[in-house]
Amino acid sequence: MSVLVVEALNQIGAAIIRDKQLLTDLDAAIGDGDHGINMARGFEAVELKLQGLGSEGDIGIILKTVGMTLISTVGGASGPLYGTAFLRMSAAAQGNETVDGNLGVKLFEAAIGGIKERGKATRGEKTMLDALEPAQEAFSSAIQSGKSLLASLDVACEAARGGVEYTKTIIATKGRASYLGERSLGHQDPGATSSTLILTTLREFCHRSLGGK
Repeated sequence: MSVLVVEALNQIGAAIIRDKQLLTDLDAAIGDGDHGINMARGFEAVELKLQGLGSEGDIGIILKTVGMTLISTVGGASGPLYGTAFLRMSAAAQGNETVDGNLGVKLFEAAIGGIKERGKATRGEKTMLDALEPAQEAFSSAIQSGKSLLASLDVACEAARGGVEYTKTIIATKGRASYLGERSLGHQDPGATSSTLILTTLREFCHRSLGGK
C-alpha cells in the first residue's frame, strides 16, 4: 500500500503541474497571481524527494517528507498551510503501511486541524477550508455509515466541488483577497480549487488502483 501512496502523491503532483496556469489565473484575479506556479514548484520537488525514499513502508514518513518539502519550496501562504496539513497527517499515519476508512478519517481531521491552526482561518472566509471542511464532514459521515473508502471519497469530492462554488458567492475576509472586499465576489478561491483538485485526483487514482475495494 505504501507504494500506492507514493504513486497517488505523484499523480496529485502531475495534476497540480497540469493545471498550474488555471490556478495561477484564479489567484491573479484576487491574490498575488502565483498559486499555481508555487504549487507546481513544490510538487516537482516532492516527486524528487519521493524517489529518494526507496521502499519505505511507513506512510507517516512518506507524508512527513511531502510536508517538509512543501514548506521549504512553496512560496506564499500555500507552503506553510499545505505543508502543515501533510505534517499533521504524517503524525496520524505514523507506523501504518496501509490506509483504510478509519485512518482516512483521522488523516482528514488532522490535515484540517493543522490548516486551521496555522492559517488562523475558519470556514466561510473564502479559503481552502470552504472546500475541505465540507469534504471532511461528508467523508467521515460516509465512513461512519458503513460506506467503502471509494464511495466515501466520491461524496467527499462532491462536497468539495460544492465548496468551491460556494466561494464564488462570499466576500474574502482572509489573506490577500480580503483587500478586494466586495470585488472578490464572483471569483472562486484558488486554494479551495487546488485542494479540490488534490482530492479529485486522489479519488480517480483510488478508483483505478483499488477497483471495488
